[in-house]
Amino acid sequence: MQNFTTVNELQAALATARKEGKSIGLVPTMGALHEGHLSLIRRCASENDIAVVSLFVNPIQFNNKEDLAKYPRTLDADIQLVSTVEGTVYTFAPTVEEMYPEPVTTTYHFGALEEVMEGPQRPGHFSGVAVVVRRLFDIVQPRKAYFGEKDFQQLAIIRDLVRQINYDIEIVGCPIVRADDGLALSSRNMRLSPAARKIAPTIHETLEQAREMAEYEELDEVKEWVMSTLASFHEVNADLCPDGLCFEPEYFEIVNARTLQPVESLSEAGQDGCVGCIAVWLDGVRLIDLVKFGEE
Repeated sequence: MQNFTTVNELQAALATARKEGKSIGLVPTMGALHEGHLSLIRRCASENDIAVVSLFVNPIQFNNKEDLAKYPRTLDADIQLVSTVEGTVYTFAPTVEEMYPEPVTTTYHFGALEEVMEGPQRPGHFSGVAVVVRRLFDIVQPRKAYFGEKDFQQLAIIRDLVRQINYDIEIVGCPIVRADDGLALSSRNMRLSPAARKIAPTIHETLEQAREMAEYEELDEVKEWVMSTLASFHEVNADLCPDGLCFEPEYFEIVNARTLQPVESLSEAGQDGCVGCIAVWLDGVRLIDLVKFGEE
């Protein structure tokens, strides 16, 4: 493993690798790595001669300054975790000034893809994601780039970004990795209190029940049930929710897996399939998850 902090040093190493005919893959991350990230890195390292892992908390994708301030930063531990991956791996941990030597003036627009779910809740977020991802694409020039499906809307946005800028990069979506109790792994999970972490798997459990309900209930009823079930959890399970601990669901939408537009029935999406995407606040931490309908 080799570690880089500047663009020039990383590009010089990659230029040498390209002259040797080596293929390069990219795993963009904001650090605070967990097993979900490692699954992406392992796949990247297995499918490319060199896997580049970026470790950069991108300030321009945060529309909430408090969330940016609280985002976990664990660079030393991250580098140690990456070192456990077999294969040739480069880490890239630049400063903000290194990534953005000039003021950022570029903005991106994604039409209907950003007008649902995360888009209205986090104005400017996807443009900020697109800016940093394109910057990483320009620096690394990978053949493939790997993203987790937990950020399902982001994955669709990145694919559209590649279409817009006409880059020859394969975007590889990788399955969600979950803890043994079902909670989707996330860097934000480490901010949960012990009591909140204990009940957090309820999100996944509720989505699994929603998938079963969708086979025989109207989707509007399924969505209402999910929202109300989580919102009332603390009332039904007061013994598990001390000091006012409760779920605050922000949205739950069942959408076409390709267009991300809401559907009224599972059959409406046809071969694209349907995905249920959710955002929930718990213990001051915003958690997202999803369920794919029609899959076991």
